[in-house]
Amino acid sequence: MKKQMTALLGALLVLTLGLGASASHAQQSIRIGVEGEYAPFNEVDKDGKVKGFDVDIANALCDEMRVKCSFVIQTWDGIIPALISSKYDMIVSSVLITEKRKKAVAFSKPYYTDQAVIVGPKGKAMTIRSDGFEGKTIGVQTASVYEKILKEKFPTATAKSYAAVPDHNLDLGNGRLDAVLAAQLPMLEWLKTNEGKNFEVKGQPFMDAKFMGAGAGVALRKGDTGLLNKVNAALDTIFKNGKYDAINKKYFPISIRPQANDMQP
Repeated sequence: MKKQMTALLGALLVLTLGLGASASHAQQSIRIGVEGEYAPFNEVDKDGKVKGFDVDIANALCDEMRVKCSFVIQTWDGIIPALISSKYDMIVSSVLITEKRKKAVAFSKPYYTDQAVIVGPKGKAMTIRSDGFEGKTIGVQTASVYEKILKEKFPTATAKSYAAVPDHNLDLGNGRLDAVLAAQLPMLEWLKTNEGKNFEVKGQPFMDAKFMGAGAGVALRKGDTGLLNKVNAALDTIFKNGKYDAINKKYFPISIRPQANDMQP
């Protein structure tokens, strides 16, 4: 009888541990918010799958954290509110770390930096100064730092806001805008396309830390300290083991890796 009880208790223990392991394993899944309209950082392919630099970085982080990733597509203007309401666990979608955003969400250390550019028609003179856009309509993305830069640094311009970068590029290509103000890397990719071949960067790319912060970071809900620490540790690992540089090289001919003095969120 004693042997039977011992065997029964042992079986129950194994079952309990097994269920616990299964439950723990089931919990190891992270939902990641992404816009899906910001090539080459994140976009949806013909099969409905998200791809791009942000997506590869997210997958590399998940590999290091030993968790499964799933992606949730969300329009840009609602991407932070949807995180706060728990539609997903974190955002890896080129979200720049700004002081205003830091009041709403927590950020990892930055995982890339970029500059702003103004793009307009080739051969058409454009004066890049605070009063140089009077009478001109400039396209920007709604709720982006570039919308804020345009309104504060170029107050004489008429700002026209769009839900996504491809939307303002379409209007620029069709002559409905004089120029767009946006992030450098996505615009350089667009200039390589048939739609963008008649356009160019006007003036020099610029970086304004007041608006653009230290770069793009992974956004998480405030209070998710455990996940934040894991994300930062995973970032440190991919910076050191060569995975980050391989992903960088896959998409860009230049390094967009943050400098050491930019590594605080």
